[in-house]
Amino acid sequence: MNTTLITGASSGIGAAFARKLAARGRNVFLVARSEDKLIALCNELGRLTSIRAQYLALDLRHPNAGAQLFEETKKRELEIDMLINNAGFGSMGDFVKLDLNHELEMIQLNISALVDLTQRFLGPMRDRNRGTIINVASTAGFQAVPYMATYAATKAFVLSFSEALWEENRAHGVHVMALCPGVTETNFFEAAGIDRPPMRTIQTPEEVVETALRALRREKSTVISGWTNLLTVEAERFFPRSFVTKVAGKALRSRFEE
Repeated sequence: MNTTLITGASSGIGAAFARKLAARGRNVFLVARSEDKLIALCNELGRLTSIRAQYLALDLRHPNAGAQLFEETKKRELEIDMLINNAGFGSMGDFVKLDLNHELEMIQLNISALVDLTQRFLGPMRDRNRGTIINVASTAGFQAVPYMATYAATKAFVLSFSEALWEENRAHGVHVMALCPGVTETNFFEAAGIDRPPMRTIQTPEEVVETALRALRREKSTVISGWTNLLTVEAERFFPRSFVTKVAGKALRSRFEE
Protein backbone atom coordinates (compact mmCIF):
# COMPACT_ATOMS: atom_id res chain seq x y z
CA MET A 1 0.00 0.00 0.00
CA ASN A 2 1.49 3.35 -1.08
CA THR A 3 1.74 5.50 2.03
CA THR A 4 3.22 8.77 3.27
CA LEU A 5 5.12 8.44 6.55
CA ILE A 6 5.11 11.62 8.65
CA THR A 7 7.10 12.00 11.87
CA GLY A 8 6.17 14.62 14.45
CA ALA A 9 2.66 14.22 13.05
CA SER A 10 0.51 14.92 16.12
CA SER A 11 0.42 18.71 15.72
CA GLY A 12 1.81 21.70 13.84
CA ILE A 13 3.44 21.22 10.46
CA GLY A 14 3.26 17.42 10.68
CA ALA A 15 -0.49 17.41 11.26
CA ALA A 16 -0.98 19.98 8.49
CA PHE A 17 0.90 17.70 6.08
CA ALA A 18 -1.32 14.80 7.14
CA ARG A 19 -4.54 16.73 6.52
CA LYS A 20 -3.42 18.16 3.20
CA LEU A 21 -2.11 14.87 1.80
CA ALA A 22 -5.12 12.91 3.03
CA ALA A 23 -7.37 15.41 1.29
CA ARG A 24 -5.43 14.62 -1.89
CA GLY A 25 -6.15 10.93 -1.49
CA ARG A 26 -2.86 9.76 0.02
CA ASN A 27 -2.74 7.12 2.75
CA VAL A 28 -0.77 8.28 5.79
CA PHE A 29 1.22 6.62 8.56
CA LEU A 30 1.60 9.06 11.43
CA VAL A 31 4.36 8.86 14.04
CA ALA A 32 4.76 10.90 17.23
CA ARG A 33 4.98 10.42 21.00
CA SER A 34 1.41 11.43 21.84
CA GLU A 35 -0.88 8.45 21.18
CA ASP A 36 -4.04 10.35 22.12
CA LYS A 37 -3.36 13.08 19.56
CA LEU A 38 -2.47 10.53 16.88
CA ILE A 39 -5.70 8.60 17.48
CA ALA A 40 -7.74 11.79 17.28
CA LEU A 41 -6.06 12.86 14.04
CA CYS A 42 -6.48 9.42 12.42
CA ASN A 43 -10.17 9.42 13.38
CA GLU A 44 -10.57 12.91 11.93
CA LEU A 45 -8.96 11.92 8.65
CA GLY A 46 -11.02 8.74 8.49
CA ARG A 47 -14.26 10.72 8.87
CA LEU A 48 -13.36 13.33 6.28
CA THR A 49 -11.61 11.24 3.61
CA SER A 50 -11.59 7.76 2.11
CA ILE A 51 -7.88 7.19 2.74
CA ARG A 52 -6.38 4.84 5.30
CA ALA A 53 -4.78 6.63 8.26
CA GLN A 54 -2.58 4.61 10.60
CA TYR A 55 -0.34 5.61 13.48
CA LEU A 56 2.47 4.48 15.74
CA ALA A 57 3.22 6.12 19.09
CA LEU A 58 7.02 6.15 19.22
CA ASP A 59 9.73 8.33 20.75
CA LEU A 60 12.31 8.80 17.99
CA ARG A 61 14.89 10.00 20.48
CA HIS A 62 15.59 6.37 21.34
CA PRO A 63 18.56 5.06 19.31
CA ASN A 64 16.72 1.92 18.12
CA ALA A 65 13.52 3.76 17.16
CA GLY A 66 14.41 3.99 13.47
CA ALA A 67 14.85 0.23 13.16
CA GLN A 68 11.62 -0.33 15.10
CA LEU A 69 9.68 2.03 12.82
CA PHE A 70 11.10 0.51 9.64
CA GLU A 71 10.19 -3.01 10.79
CA GLU A 72 6.68 -1.83 11.67
CA THR A 73 6.11 -0.59 8.11
CA LYS A 74 7.22 -3.97 6.75
CA LYS A 75 4.97 -5.78 9.22
CA ARG A 76 2.01 -3.70 8.06
CA GLU A 77 3.03 -4.18 4.40
CA LEU A 78 3.24 -0.44 3.81
CA GLU A 79 5.12 0.85 0.79
CA ILE A 80 6.50 4.20 1.95
CA ASP A 81 6.83 6.26 -1.20
CA MET A 82 6.92 9.60 0.66
CA LEU A 83 8.81 10.28 3.90
CA ILE A 84 8.39 13.56 5.77
CA ASN A 85 10.99 13.92 8.53
CA ASN A 86 9.31 16.60 10.61
CA ALA A 87 10.01 15.50 14.20
CA GLY A 88 12.28 17.85 16.11
CA PHE A 89 12.55 20.34 18.94
CA GLY A 90 14.70 23.27 20.01
CA SER A 91 16.06 25.25 22.93
CA MET A 92 17.06 28.82 23.69
CA GLY A 93 19.48 30.28 26.18
CA ASP A 94 23.12 30.72 27.08
CA PHE A 95 24.58 27.40 25.94
CA VAL A 96 26.70 26.82 29.04
CA LYS A 97 23.57 27.11 31.22
CA LEU A 98 21.37 24.76 29.18
CA ASP A 99 20.64 21.19 30.23
CA LEU A 100 23.23 19.00 28.49
CA ASN A 101 20.98 15.95 28.22
CA HIS A 102 18.33 18.09 26.53
CA GLU A 103 20.89 19.35 23.99
CA LEU A 104 22.12 15.81 23.25
CA GLU A 105 18.55 14.54 22.86
CA MET A 106 17.97 17.37 20.39
CA ILE A 107 20.92 16.21 18.30
CA GLN A 108 19.62 12.63 18.50
CA LEU A 109 16.17 13.59 17.23
CA ASN A 110 16.95 16.45 14.84
CA ILE A 111 19.94 14.76 13.22
CA SER A 112 20.52 11.11 14.10
CA ALA A 113 16.91 9.94 13.81
CA LEU A 114 16.47 11.88 10.57
CA VAL A 115 19.59 10.33 9.03
CA ASP A 116 18.53 6.88 10.25
CA LEU A 117 15.05 7.06 8.72
CA THR A 118 16.27 8.69 5.53
CA GLN A 119 18.69 5.89 4.76
CA ARG A 120 16.30 3.08 5.72
CA PHE A 121 13.50 4.33 3.45
CA LEU A 122 15.70 5.79 0.69
CA GLY A 123 17.05 2.38 -0.32
CA PRO A 124 13.64 0.87 -1.18
CA MET A 125 12.65 4.08 -2.97
CA ARG A 126 15.72 3.81 -5.18
CA ASP A 127 14.97 0.16 -5.86
CA ARG A 128 11.53 1.23 -7.13
CA ASN A 129 13.05 4.24 -8.95
CA ARG A 130 10.55 6.63 -7.35
CA GLY A 131 9.93 8.36 -4.07
CA THR A 132 9.98 11.64 -2.16
CA ILE A 133 11.69 12.70 1.05
CA ILE A 134 11.02 16.04 2.73
CA ASN A 135 13.35 16.95 5.58
CA VAL A 136 12.09 19.85 7.68
CA ALA A 137 14.99 22.20 8.37
CA SER A 138 14.60 25.89 9.27
CA THR A 139 15.65 29.36 8.21
CA ALA A 140 17.88 29.12 11.30
CA GLY A 141 19.96 26.62 9.32
CA PHE A 142 21.34 29.34 7.06
CA GLN A 143 23.29 31.11 9.81
CA ALA A 144 24.71 30.69 13.28
CA VAL A 145 22.18 31.76 15.91
CA PRO A 146 23.59 32.74 19.32
CA TYR A 147 21.41 31.52 22.19
CA MET A 148 19.96 28.89 19.83
CA ALA A 149 23.36 27.43 19.01
CA THR A 150 22.57 23.71 19.05
CA TYR A 151 19.18 24.03 17.35
CA ALA A 152 20.50 26.19 14.50
CA ALA A 153 23.45 23.83 14.02
CA THR A 154 21.15 20.80 13.76
CA LYS A 155 19.09 22.54 11.11
CA ALA A 156 22.24 23.55 9.20
CA PHE A 157 23.08 19.84 9.10
CA VAL A 158 19.60 18.95 7.81
CA LEU A 159 19.87 21.60 5.11
CA SER A 160 23.31 20.51 3.86
CA PHE A 161 22.46 16.80 4.14
CA SER A 162 19.24 17.20 2.16
CA GLU A 163 20.80 19.27 -0.61
CA ALA A 164 23.54 16.68 -1.06
CA LEU A 165 21.03 13.83 -1.24
CA TRP A 166 18.93 15.81 -3.73
CA GLU A 167 21.84 15.67 -6.17
CA GLU A 168 22.79 12.06 -5.36
CA ASN A 169 19.31 10.73 -6.00
CA ARG A 170 17.96 12.75 -8.93
CA ALA A 171 19.09 10.07 -11.38
CA HIS A 172 17.38 7.38 -9.30
CA GLY A 173 13.88 8.86 -9.43
CA VAL A 174 13.89 10.02 -5.79
CA HIS A 175 13.34 13.67 -4.90
CA VAL A 176 14.90 14.86 -1.64
CA MET A 177 14.06 18.38 -0.47
CA ALA A 178 14.80 20.56 2.56
CA LEU A 179 11.84 22.60 3.79
CA CYS A 180 12.92 25.74 5.68
CA PRO A 181 10.13 27.49 7.56
CA GLY A 182 10.64 30.53 9.74
CA VAL A 183 8.61 31.24 12.87
CA THR A 184 5.41 29.21 12.56
CA GLU A 185 2.24 28.92 14.65
CA THR A 186 3.18 25.66 16.36
CA ASN A 187 4.01 24.61 19.92
CA PHE A 188 7.77 24.92 19.21
CA PHE A 189 8.41 27.65 21.78
CA GLU A 190 6.06 26.18 24.37
CA ALA A 191 7.73 22.76 24.07
CA ALA A 192 11.13 24.39 24.50
CA GLY A 193 9.89 26.21 27.61
CA ILE A 194 10.63 29.66 26.20
CA ASP A 195 8.65 32.78 25.34
CA ARG A 196 7.85 33.39 21.70
CA PRO A 197 10.11 36.19 20.40
CA PRO A 198 8.41 39.25 18.92
CA MET A 199 8.10 38.73 15.16
CA ARG A 200 6.33 40.69 12.46
CA THR A 201 5.64 37.64 10.29
CA ILE A 202 4.39 34.32 11.64
CA GLN A 203 3.14 31.70 9.20
CA THR A 204 0.54 29.04 9.79
CA PRO A 205 1.49 25.37 9.38
CA GLU A 206 -0.90 25.20 6.44
CA GLU A 207 0.99 27.97 4.63
CA VAL A 208 4.27 26.13 5.17
CA VAL A 209 2.83 22.90 3.80
CA GLU A 210 1.42 24.64 0.72
CA THR A 211 4.85 26.11 0.04
CA ALA A 212 6.45 22.66 0.34
CA LEU A 213 4.01 20.97 -2.01
CA ARG A 214 4.40 23.69 -4.65
CA ALA A 215 8.19 23.33 -4.42
CA LEU A 216 7.92 19.57 -4.90
CA ARG A 217 6.25 20.11 -8.25
CA ARG A 218 9.24 22.23 -9.30
CA GLU A 219 11.67 19.56 -8.02
CA LYS A 220 13.53 22.07 -5.86
CA SER A 221 16.33 20.98 -3.54
CA THR A 222 15.44 23.59 -0.91
CA VAL A 223 12.50 25.84 -0.28
CA ILE A 224 12.18 28.72 2.19
CA SER A 225 8.61 29.29 3.31
CA GLY A 226 7.41 32.88 3.28
CA TRP A 227 8.60 35.84 1.21
CA THR A 228 9.83 37.74 4.25
CA ASN A 229 11.91 34.77 5.33
CA LEU A 230 13.27 34.33 1.80
CA LEU A 231 14.26 37.98 1.52
CA THR A 232 15.93 37.89 4.95
CA VAL A 233 18.01 34.82 4.07
CA GLU A 234 18.99 36.27 0.69
CA ALA A 235 19.95 39.62 2.25
CA GLU A 236 22.23 37.90 4.76
CA ARG A 237 24.37 36.59 1.89
CA PHE A 238 25.66 40.13 1.25
CA PHE A 239 27.24 40.44 4.70
CA PRO A 240 30.09 38.59 6.44
CA ARG A 241 28.89 35.67 8.53
CA SER A 242 30.47 37.22 11.61
CA PHE A 243 28.39 40.37 11.14
CA VAL A 244 25.15 38.40 10.75
CA THR A 245 25.99 36.39 13.87
CA LYS A 246 26.66 39.55 15.88
CA VAL A 247 23.34 41.05 14.81
CA ALA A 248 21.48 37.89 15.79
CA GLY A 249 23.31 37.76 19.11
CA LYS A 250 22.51 41.38 19.91
CA ALA A 251 18.83 40.77 19.20
CA LEU A 252 18.65 37.87 21.68
CA ARG A 253 21.26 38.75 24.31
CA SER A 254 18.99 40.86 26.49
CA ARG A 255 16.63 37.90 26.92
CA PHE A 256 19.28 35.69 28.52
CA GLU A 257 21.96 37.83 30.12
CA GLU A 258 21.46 39.58 33.42
